[in-house]
Amino acid sequence: MNQSFRKLWNITFLFVGPLWALFVWMVWTSGQLRTPQQEVLFFSVVIPGFILIYLSGFLIAKRHARKQRSASS
Repeated sequence: MNQSFRKLWNITFLFVGPLWALFVWMVWTSGQLRTPQQEVLFFSVVIPGFILIYLSGFLIAKRHARKQRSASS
């Protein structure tokens, strides 16, 4: 890899973020969410899910780096 994982991961999310927002907008305007409880549930899953996926990339990178260090020792 020529660049750091962190930089590539952030660039990926610069492209994925707008697509994710488009998906959220499509679901929101589709009429599938009929009650305020459904809307709250939708956002309480979608927003933390996006953040969790973003942060998991850094956890994966950290774990991979640790494995590489232990394998080279």
